[in-house]
Formats: sequence, C-alpha cells, structure tokens
Amino acid sequence: MGRGVFITFEGGEGAGKSSLIEEVARQLASDGIQVVKTREPGSTHLGEHIRTLLLNHTSQPVSPYAELCLFLAARAQHIQEVIVPSLERRKVILCDRYNDSTIAYQGAARGLGMEKVESICEFICQGVQPHLTLYLDIDPAVGLFRARGSSPEIAGERGYDRIEVEGLEFHSKIRKAFLEIHEKDPARVHLLDASQKKEIVCAEAMKAIRLLLGSLA
Repeated sequence: MGRGVFITFEGGEGAGKSSLIEEVARQLASDGIQVVKTREPGSTHLGEHIRTLLLNHTSQPVSPYAELCLFLAARAQHIQEVIVPSLERRKVILCDRYNDSTIAYQGAARGLGMEKVESICEFICQGVQPHLTLYLDIDPAVGLFRARGSSPEIAGERGYDRIEVEGLEFHSKIRKAFLEIHEKDPARVHLLDASQKKEIVCAEAMKAIRLLLGSLA
C-alpha cells in the first residue's frame, strides 16, 4: 500500500458495529497489519468532550442544527488529529461512524435534508473519504432491543443515550437513509446482514476487507 486504508463501519443502534470492529482488528493484527481503531464522535480530546455533550440525554434539548455542527466539529478535529496522520503512516483505520451516519441521522431522521448535509460533510472532510464502508443492516426494532435490552418503548430512565431514547419511527428513517446511501454507492458501501450470527457477519466483513487490501497492494 502506498498509503493507509480508511474503512468505516455504519449502522443503526444495536447493529453490532463495536464488536465487529474489535474482531476485525484482531484478525488484521494477527496478519501483521497495523490497525487504528477509532470512533465518531470521539478519539480526540475535543471529540470526547463533544461526545458527552451530544449523547447525554439529561441535558437541555439540542437544536438539530447545533447537533450537526457539533458532530462536524468533532469530525474536523478527528480528521486532522487521527485519520490523516494514520493514513500517512500507512495504517488501516477502522472507524466507527463517519459521514454516512451524519447524513442518515441529521439529514434524514432530524429532517435537515440528506443532500444538504452530504454537501456540508464533503466541505468539512476536504476529500478524506473511506475506501470501504461496511454497513450493518438490521431491523430497527431488533437493533433497539439489542441496544436497550428491552422493548423499543422502554427507554430514558435506564441510562440510554440521547439517540437510543428516540422512538422507532426515528430509527426507521435512519435505516431507510442508510439503504438509500448503499443503493447510491454500492461500490463503496458493502451491506452486511447484521441479523446473522456474529461469526458469519465477521467472515463477510473480512472477505470485503481482504479484497480491498488486495486491490491496493
């Protein structure tokens, strides 16, 4: 590889992104590949502070526009501090959420407009785009049950974050948006059926990743 590889993981709540990233990182490391695990918002001092502000459901209501700006502020710092330096060091970056989440959550579910949010994301990212996106698709009701450990109607009082407490309609809009993103760019966005066993999902993810790494070798 002449430069690093940037892989993002997307999906609704409870899709299993975090556990998949851990297993992918383990398998790549066993192959002798240098891996950077990172997440959005977060992974920088500024990003982690913003994450706390964004996900704390006990705080004051946040305007959808303010929410978008906070996510993008964290992303701008993340790109400068983590992603670009890691690419320059020829590492494989495994990133939990990126632009697609912003387009789905703020653009579609918050009603700011997918195309408008996409254009703002492109401006903020200045050309730093993933080589591959693994989208973990799951029925929102199933994903929320996984995330909450209870029915989708029960939330808020058990410490769930500000996104998890949103209703099923909100999360259904997110899934619809992710599927639209996949249909628009199937060469980059690889769909994984997250309702399958973890071992099967991971095997399919690794197949897509190894094909990418082979094409860049």
